[in-house]
Amino acid sequence: MNASLRAAVELFNQARYLAAHELFDELWEAGEGGDSDFYKGLVQASVALHHFEEGNLEGAAKLYRGHRRSLAGFLPKHNGLDVAALLQEMQICLGPVILREAEASFATSERPRIELR
Repeated sequence: MNASLRAAVELFNQARYLAAHELFDELWEAGEGGDSDFYKGLVQASVALHHFEEGNLEGAAKLYRGHRRSLAGFLPKHNGLDVAALLQEMQICLGPVILREAEASFATSERPRIELR
C-alpha cells in the first residue's frame, strides 16, 4: 500500500473527511487503469460523511449511492482495504439518511472506519 493511500485512510479514520477527500482525490487523478473507480468511491464516501456531519442530508444521500456504485467492483478487498466492511459500516452510519428520517443526525459512535488488511 502506498504512503498516500495509508495517509488518506488515517485521515478518514480520524473523521477528517475533507482532508481525506483531498488525498483520495489526488490518488484518483493520478490513478491508472482499473483503480479510478476505487479512488472515486473513497472520495465519495469521505464527502458523503462530511455532508452528513454538516447536516446536508440530500448531498450525503446522493454521494452514498455514488460511492456504493464505484466501490462495488472492488469487493471484498482491494489495495489492502476491506471494501466490504467499509460498505457495511457506511450503510449503518447513513441508514437514517437513506431512509430519509427527518431527525437523522451524525452519530460519532457509528462513524465508519476503513480497515486495512
